[in-house]
Amino acid sequence: MVLTTVNLVLLFWVLMANRKVAVSDESEPENATTGHVYDGIEEYDNPLPKWWFYMFLATFVFTVFYLIAYPGMGSWKGILGWTSHNQLEREQQKAEEAYGESFSQFADMPIEEVAQDPRALKMGVRLFANNCAVCHGADAGGNYGFPNLTDDDWLYGGDPESLHKTITDGRSGAMPPWGPVIGEENVQAAAEYVLQISGQEHDAALAATGQQVFAQNCAVCHGADGKGSQSLGAPNLTDDIWLYEGTPQGIRHSIRNGRSNQMPAQKDKLRADKIHLLAAYVYSLSQDVE
Repeated sequence: MVLTTVNLVLLFWVLMANRKVAVSDESEPENATTGHVYDGIEEYDNPLPKWWFYMFLATFVFTVFYLIAYPGMGSWKGILGWTSHNQLEREQQKAEEAYGESFSQFADMPIEEVAQDPRALKMGVRLFANNCAVCHGADAGGNYGFPNLTDDDWLYGGDPESLHKTITDGRSGAMPPWGPVIGEENVQAAAEYVLQISGQEHDAALAATGQQVFAQNCAVCHGADGKGSQSLGAPNLTDDIWLYEGTPQGIRHSIRNGRSNQMPAQKDKLRADKIHLLAAYVYSLSQDVE
């Protein structure tokens, strides 16, 4: 409040300080200027034009009424009770009234059917762009640490029910750091074994040792065959699809330091009918994968 008030007072003082009587024609030339010279151009000591001066005064009058009606002076909420939050709620309510029927017409349809409806997919792609693209990419192709949604490889399942649950409740995945538990030598060995089962170049001798390390420490989540578990969100390690870097260095880093990732739940941000459409759109992305 003090800063706002002081700022307004200083601005008003500057305005009034420039309200002077125009220099008369009889004044000496040296008295008619401010003494400032810019590249040979002198600055005359004339007041602001009246229309300009009164326009500035009008802004101060507006400011007084504005600060009475709206928040702007410390904790003063304004006599109109306006906040950005309640304005957002009003605008959202208007949007719900205008577009609610468009979303609700698909709410009772199975996700598989919605995924084949061109109108629904147009709405779904806009929902995706507004809520999901920042992590998964505009084309849903994923980013480092964020899965590709256009293939048939799923951490938690790609069926309609699993997708709906993922979007609604979110997912939280974590792989503990194994470096302090098994030691650096076993980290190197386990990484070579993962390289082996994923079809990459590897050290066969280290991979043989790594197979034992894997069976004792990793198989409980990733399975004895390394193909993962959707119920646990443990990825398949035998293909060429990697949520993080699938290079030898990246695999060693994952084993040594662990990984942690979370998808936030959307149930508190989106209505159920919007989540239904969004799930259908995501489902449609992987249906043409061979």
